[in-house]
Amino acid sequence: QLQLVESGGGLVQPGGSLRLSCAASGVTVADYVIGWFRQAPGKEREGISCIVNSGKRTEYGDSVKGRFTISRDNAKNMVWLQMDSLKPEDTAVYYCAAHHAWEVSCTMDSRAYGYWGQGTQVTVSS
Repeated sequence: QLQLVESGGGLVQPGGSLRLSCAASGVTVADYVIGWFRQAPGKEREGISCIVNSGKRTEYGDSVKGRFTISRDNAKNMVWLQMDSLKPEDTAVYYCAAHHAWEVSCTMDSRAYGYWGQGTQVTVSS
């Protein structure tokens, strides 16, 4: 059974950077498409990025495109989300999620993902 644990969240000033980590255990993460999602208070969960099994294709939501970078290392069972040029509107709980499939493309539709971490809080404020 796949388990996901996020870390790396915290308080950062606008314009700053954070790197979120998603550690997978139980099975090899190579068999899973991985997505990052976030949910701010009072808002719906938003898909912000995803990465296929091989790491060769990624997708980003319009709100983070050009600022966030997703990556993975299957040998280490790890996925990361590098977040740069952070804005107050990036404040949310961030989740990584996994979809058991081998895909050449990925989706940011949360309904496709069956495994979720517990989330890590990111707060962007001066």
